[in-house]
Amino acid sequence: MTTVKKYNLLGQEVGEVKLPEDLVKADANRQMIKDYLVAIAANARQWTAHTKNRSEVNHTGKKPHAQKGTGKARQGCLAAPQYKGGGRVHTPRYKEDQHVRINKKERRAAIRHLLSEKILDNKVHVLQFEKFSAPKTKKIVDFLRSREMANKRVLFLGDELAEKYIPFIQSMRNIPKVEFMLTPNVSGYDVAVNHELVVLDGAVDQLMILLGGAE
Repeated sequence: MTTVKKYNLLGQEVGEVKLPEDLVKADANRQMIKDYLVAIAANARQWTAHTKNRSEVNHTGKKPHAQKGTGKARQGCLAAPQYKGGGRVHTPRYKEDQHVRINKKERRAAIRHLLSEKILDNKVHVLQFEKFSAPKTKKIVDFLRSREMANKRVLFLGDELAEKYIPFIQSMRNIPKVEFMLTPNVSGYDVAVNHELVVLDGAVDQLMILLGGAE
């Protein structure tokens, strides 16, 4: 069995969570994980930057000057890029369909692998949830400092957006590099980019599902 330590908001160890050994196995192909993370980044691009070329700008088709006799280089159109208001060259163009498809089995395998690595490196912690009556940022900051996670990228994982969690989530809004996310929504990129993962005790079952446990 692999164990993950459980803490309270004071940073004190209050127990541990046991995970079956067969769920904590990093068995995914490295190239597959790399392709998966690159696909996530590629799909996040908006491709909204767009410039007009010479066929799209609103210009007359008249020649700027006579072909011969002026001593100037011959020019054919005011829409050429060397003229003010002319079309642009080698600049961003909108691309309609740039989505990279991610295979479902590969996605699950990559998330499981990345989570397993975090667990084996002791970068995953379970937090005993404490209901707040109002947002208390200092409590979250003190917890991060007590576990030496201050100034690191930390992702808190919860099981639902219930009313009891709202003050807790609001408490971390002003803390840089700290985020909250529902466990079923986490991606491999979220796991890879954050230094530490803090799982609320109510979301442990969902963490096991991500690791390949029965739903």
